[in-house]
Amino acid sequence: MPQDVRFDLPFDTPVSRHLAPARERHLRWVRERGLVRSRAGFEEYRSWDLADAAARTYPYASADDMVVLMNWFSLAFLFDDQFDAGRPDRAERIAEVARELIATPLRPAGTPPRVECPITLAWAEVWGHLSDGMSLTWRSRFAASWGRFLVAHCEEVDLAAYGRAGSLSLDEYTAFRRRTVGIHHSIDAGERSRGFEVPAAAMAHPLMERMRDLAADTIGFMNDIHSFERERRRGDGHNLIAVLRRERDCSWPEAADEAFRMTTACLDEYVALQARVPAMCDELGLDAGERARVGLGVEAIQHWINGNYEWALTTGRYAAVKDGAVADAELAGRGSVDDLLSV
Repeated sequence: MPQDVRFDLPFDTPVSRHLAPARERHLRWVRERGLVRSRAGFEEYRSWDLADAAARTYPYASADDMVVLMNWFSLAFLFDDQFDAGRPDRAERIAEVARELIATPLRPAGTPPRVECPITLAWAEVWGHLSDGMSLTWRSRFAASWGRFLVAHCEEVDLAAYGRAGSLSLDEYTAFRRRTVGIHHSIDAGERSRGFEVPAAAMAHPLMERMRDLAADTIGFMNDIHSFERERRRGDGHNLIAVLRRERDCSWPEAADEAFRMTTACLDEYVALQARVPAMCDELGLDAGERARVGLGVEAIQHWINGNYEWALTTGRYAAVKDGAVADAELAGRGSVDDLLSV
């Protein structure tokens, strides 16, 4: 399954005009905070170009905020890659670090982490900037979504550590993937990037909840398709194509075709529901300002669906061929060259 599988998306994504200078500031920050520790690790990280992902998913962030968002991306992706399938004992350390990452947004901003390693120290710094100016309602919503994502990551690590990575049924996997993809809090950050908040009544409406879930499903399935070669090298069974092949006892191409169909179905349902947003605003009796904020919230979802898709087509993270230290790490079951869980 090649990385460049294309989908027909009905909306475009602008790219931040701050991309180039923000990328340079971000890469310096990553080195200074010890989030990459070797030359091979840095070159691999740079090839991922997470800066491009942030510039596409948060295209209207200010120059300074764009750097903060890029820095946050690095933490989520690098932490996700810290598990080593050959060392189940690391599952406990990952859970310990995850608990610290979950706790950070629940403490006063600027509180030093109790568990120290490059990722927790950097997250405490980033959260201080990311939460600045946002209401308690938004911070609580973000913290809840962030926590669910990290708990799901630990569950995924536990399954892999004890040889049960390929044990989920299709229904179990699709529900699980919605949590591991980490899209709900990523969409929440779209509000921070433009300095607005979706009205609470709209956010709690079943239509908005379903749209956000469908966005998570669409992005998660797209990601499984584009990252398939990388995950197969690592022996990672948490991939829609692998789950479909096992459950339906079909060929890899047949499983890939079904994964594409499922992804398109999610996207089509999302688009149909998006057309009902004005009726939802009428139902809730929202005024002009509230409707405008709902509109920005919908744009935040669109930016994530299309922006992540455009980035995934070219990022080095999902390249079909790797060599050197990166290839050695992936073949050993790791996603990262460098260990970021120790001080």
